[in-house]
Amino acid sequence: MRRVVAVALALLVGASALTACSSDPMPTGVSIGWSDKSHQAVQVSWKDSDAPNRITIQGVVSTSPSYVKYLPAGEPNTWAIPTSAFPPDGNYKIAVEIGTSIGGVSSKAALSPMFDTDGPQRPSDAVAVPSGKDVVVTWKVPPPEPDFSPGDPLDVPHDTQLYVPVVGTPGQPFRDLGTGTTATRQVVKNLRPPYFFQLRATNEWTSLTGGAIAGRTSYSSISAPSLWTFGTQMTLRGRTVLQQVSCADSRCVQQQTTAPGLPVVLQAQSRPGGPWVEAGRGVTQLGGWFDLRVTAAGSRNYRVYLPLTSRAGFLVTPSASAASLSRSRVQLTNAGYAGGNVRNRNDVVTAVVTVRPIANQQAIFQFWTGKAWASVKQTPIKNGQASLAFKATRPGTFAYRFLVPGSQYQGTPVYGYATPSMVLRVR
Repeated sequence: MRRVVAVALALLVGASALTACSSDPMPTGVSIGWSDKSHQAVQVSWKDSDAPNRITIQGVVSTSPSYVKYLPAGEPNTWAIPTSAFPPDGNYKIAVEIGTSIGGVSSKAALSPMFDTDGPQRPSDAVAVPSGKDVVVTWKVPPPEPDFSPGDPLDVPHDTQLYVPVVGTPGQPFRDLGTGTTATRQVVKNLRPPYFFQLRATNEWTSLTGGAIAGRTSYSSISAPSLWTFGTQMTLRGRTVLQQVSCADSRCVQQQTTAPGLPVVLQAQSRPGGPWVEAGRGVTQLGGWFDLRVTAAGSRNYRVYLPLTSRAGFLVTPSASAASLSRSRVQLTNAGYAGGNVRNRNDVVTAVVTVRPIANQQAIFQFWTGKAWASVKQTPIKNGQASLAFKATRPGTFAYRFLVPGSQYQGTPVYGYATPSMVLRVR
């Protein structure tokens, strides 16, 4: 009995091996095309004698994907392969053979024409320009890559790829802002920073993102010296901080950041409620810091204004800092005695002082009593200079000074200033 069973099994195995290794006529007339206008699947068709079929995708230079479909005998000689089965940016052929998943392949492969799965062109250099509550976005698209299978049955016009605007805002996931467009310009309604904008480019094979724009809000601050000498250069230091949106996984969050190279405009105001006028310009450095230099010209309010900045990849909203008051005081350019500070008894000594701003007013000549400064005499300041002559009647060492009161310069106050002690030695 065992011998009979062994012989029967041997005959069965031999028959199976003969079926799997025999060469059936391969299918003919393999053709491909799109299943419908949605381009969601590739329809492959062929001719054979109602045999079972094995369908695969063969890479041409590209790696072959692991797609296999078996169709039993008697089924129509056509099959729709979803586009998701084709890796993007490759060249392929569809192979149709006779065979089953159990018995194996029994014919040579019949191949379709070669076709490419080139993805869309990635948009770049996107720029956003505010227009009221809306934003006008423009972007660039590179020229198509060389087509290594021109005129293949699955080619569609390059200008049919779509660009879908996508945006992320604080606390929200990415969301589509509308249907796709084939243009390179779109008006996005009711979009205000901070946001993260990008374009999803799609074609019949795949989608990719590009054309990102970081829409940021700004906050600027500046600090001016509280008191500075008139007519000399002073430095105002400030910083611009940005708020941006960062998106990861399914949610976007707001973050603080800085950016170098942003333009900043220094503005000055001569009186409260008066107009702001430009007093200087600069750019932000690393960390958002900036230094602006200006010549002190009377007591003024200063602020920094950050204009709207829009260039490829990001947009920064304008902002103005709070005002910072800097007072000016009289500048002393010269103070002393004509002919030197060592004189003989009964000499006529001339004390002189030169100040800025050039003004016509009264200076007060003072003497140090040993306990306090006592006023001696007023003397006029003409064209920024005052002088006072007196006789040195007794020997000794004495100290004098000029007290220059405050004045007005172009409508702004300049605070008064006392010269350092002017020592006089009389022999």
